[in-house]
Amino acid sequence: MAAGILARLKDAYPDSSCALNFSDPFELLVATVLSAQTTDARVNSVTPRLFGRFPDAQAMAGASREELEEILHPLGFFRSKAKSCQGLSAALCERFGGEIPQTLDELVTLPGVGRKTANVVLGNAFGTPGITVDTHVGRLARRWGWTRHEDPAKAEADLARILPRPEWTVICHRVIDHGRAVCHARRPECLACPLADLCPSYELIVGAAWQG
Repeated sequence: MAAGILARLKDAYPDSSCALNFSDPFELLVATVLSAQTTDARVNSVTPRLFGRFPDAQAMAGASREELEEILHPLGFFRSKAKSCQGLSAALCERFGGEIPQTLDELVTLPGVGRKTANVVLGNAFGTPGITVDTHVGRLARRWGWTRHEDPAKAEADLARILPRPEWTVICHRVIDHGRAVCHARRPECLACPLADLCPSYELIVGAAWQG
C-alpha cells in the first residue's frame, strides 16, 4: 500500500521541494524556526530583509532586539521569535563557531530546535535524509495507516520503518504538498484525490461527509 501511494505522489508532485527560501544552512535553520504558527509564504516575505541585515549567526546574535522585532513583526509572536533567533544564534557562536552542525543529535541541542526543524535542515541544506513530521505529514500518515501516533517522534519512528531512507526528504515534501492541495484537515477533497482507491480512510471520510 505504501509503495502505491508513494508512486502516485511522485506522479502528482514531481517537483516538490522545500517551500522556505534560503541560500545557506543558517538561513534555512532560522526560517524553519520562524515558520512555527505562520505560513512559509509569510516567512519568505520577511527573510530577505532579515538576512540582508543579519546574514550569519554572529550578526544576528549581536543584533538590536528592537530592530529584530520590527522586522519580524508581520509574522506574529515577533517578540518571542526575535528572542529565539538571538538565542539560537548565540548558541551557534558559543558551541559551534557560528557554523550549523550537521548531525541531528547536535542540532537538537540548540534552543528552539526540535527533531522536525533538525530534519528540515539536514534534508534540505545538507542532503542527509530526514523525516519531517509536521501537521500535514502526521495527519496524512495516520489517514493512510502508516502510524497511529499523534506524537511526532513516535510517528517519525513508524515512518522510518516504512519509507525508503534515500527518499525521506522528498517524500515529506510531496506529502506536505498533497496535504495543502487536497487532503485538508477539515474537508479533504477525497473525490478529487488521485490516491482515493489506495486510501484506507476514503470510505470513512466520504461517508461522514455524506452524513453531514
